[in-house]
Amino acid sequence: MFSAQYRHHYKATFLLAFPVVLSQLGHILVSVADSIMAGRIGTLQLAAASLGNSIFTIVLVFGLGISYSMTPLVARADGRKNHTRIALILLNGLVLNTLIGVFLFLVFYGLSPLIHYLKQPLDVVKLTIPYVNILFLSMVPLMVFQAFKQFAEGLSLTRQSMYISIFANVLNVGLNYVLIYGKLGMPALGLNGAAWATLISRVVMALMMGGYVLTFQRFAKYRSYLSKQHLSWAHMLTMLKIGFPISLQMIFEMGAFSFSAVMIGWVGATQLAAHQIALNVASVTYMMASGISAAATIRVGKLRGSGDVHGVHTAGYSSMIMGALFMAGTGVLIILAKELIPAFYVKDIVVQALASKLLIIAALFQISDGVQVVALGALRGLEDVRVPSMISLFSYWLIALPIGYTLGFVFDMGAMGIWTGLLTGLSIAALLLFFRFRKFSPA
Repeated sequence: MFSAQYRHHYKATFLLAFPVVLSQLGHILVSVADSIMAGRIGTLQLAAASLGNSIFTIVLVFGLGISYSMTPLVARADGRKNHTRIALILLNGLVLNTLIGVFLFLVFYGLSPLIHYLKQPLDVVKLTIPYVNILFLSMVPLMVFQAFKQFAEGLSLTRQSMYISIFANVLNVGLNYVLIYGKLGMPALGLNGAAWATLISRVVMALMMGGYVLTFQRFAKYRSYLSKQHLSWAHMLTMLKIGFPISLQMIFEMGAFSFSAVMIGWVGATQLAAHQIALNVASVTYMMASGISAAATIRVGKLRGSGDVHGVHTAGYSSMIMGALFMAGTGVLIILAKELIPAFYVKDIVVQALASKLLIIAALFQISDGVQVVALGALRGLEDVRVPSMISLFSYWLIALPIGYTLGFVFDMGAMGIWTGLLTGLSIAALLLFFRFRKFSPA
């Protein structure tokens, strides 16, 4: 853990992870900004943002999972110095991701009226449907951005997407202020204004990241393959074979949190609003840990491509240690700020009190969350994606949700019981994924 070889991997992983952490934060801070600024309008708007973001998260993580397939493929080809394969992954990954973005928008836009059947408060549903439909449209530019981003990260170039994500997030907050509250002569669009701000910022992200890859000199040797004749269904199918299980794994995990929001909505808008506050905080720390996970994918994939078996093992374990230590620190911070954080979201003192209790549970599962997400990244670098998706299905849908439902409704613990179920599921997932890497990765 403290040997010279581990210190080398800590440094290499940190240099890759730090920009990815900030870039990943860009995705989640969009919904955080929406929730905080919508919460200033009222509890109903915060509850609608919670329901809408919970539904959209399922769509989002499916798309992200497909795009994540590009990184280990590029990293492995980079380890082998196979520039032709890297170029083909760029072209076919860009086309595949764009098609997936359009598909997700069309399908879920058509399905959005079914939100009425989730047995949520009617006033909340009326606000949620138009909000989430605009978010579905934002999947198209987001998937274009992801294709360019994952390609660059596979080549260990992580800073550019960080700068773009930071800029887009600042833009989103500014547009939120203008469009939600009706500033600078614009009409006050309320919660829908937050969704339009998200869409615009994601279009800007796609244009900037695409401009970087399509004009930067380092990528010139790959751009010559950007033509119709090099489109390959075989390459796209390879990405789908890796990306689809990643998407399933992410859906099993994020879907459990989203369905938890649905269950909490059965209790009432107050509990749902408190859930959204705690979930926002947990999502921020999770996305930061997923930056370390992305670095683990790059490091393990490239070392595997170069044939360094021992390096694969050490890179994976060192990344998990970093994830656990980082999340332990965030857990302490959450406990210290559990009374302060809810006040940023909403003025309702009942919501604030419940949210502070949920934040304690969120703090308790930080280490488990860190270990499981980084272990997933290391396994993706080995292109081991099927078993981890089954581990997620077992941990969240067969353990976390049944326990949460039992505690929440049978024992009448409400949101506290449902979150205790999530804590249990995350802990089991962390253990199983750690042992999966230990078995899959030779010492």
